[in-house]
Amino acid sequence: MGSKDGGGAVYSTRLGALCPTCENPVKECTCAFAKSLGGAPGSVCVSRETKGRKGKGVTLVSGVPLVGAELAKLAKSLKKKCGSGGTLREGVIEVQGDHRDRLVAELQALGYQVKRSGG
Repeated sequence: MGSKDGGGAVYSTRLGALCPTCENPVKECTCAFAKSLGGAPGSVCVSRETKGRKGKGVTLVSGVPLVGAELAKLAKSLKKKCGSGGTLREGVIEVQGDHRDRLVAELQALGYQVKRSGG
């Protein structure tokens, strides 16, 4: 069912957010993409990583149940709250530096169930 050119549907008014890999509703998705979202459905994972960044750390926010412009807007808001740069890469928000505590507090204030992973 998934399209190989990446031009498949990402949202359906009938089903909500769709998995970009198998095009099933995200809540029912069991493919590798769902597992990469970090934890149980509905939980947001906040972690820190330095791998492949020449020792520089970034804070990763994955599993946010938003897509497209909504996710980009959240990423911009979180970067601004931290006073730091970052990017949105494959559905994962990356914020430069170690801002785990601040991001966990901010996401909980927005009503997300948040899990902190890593030291």
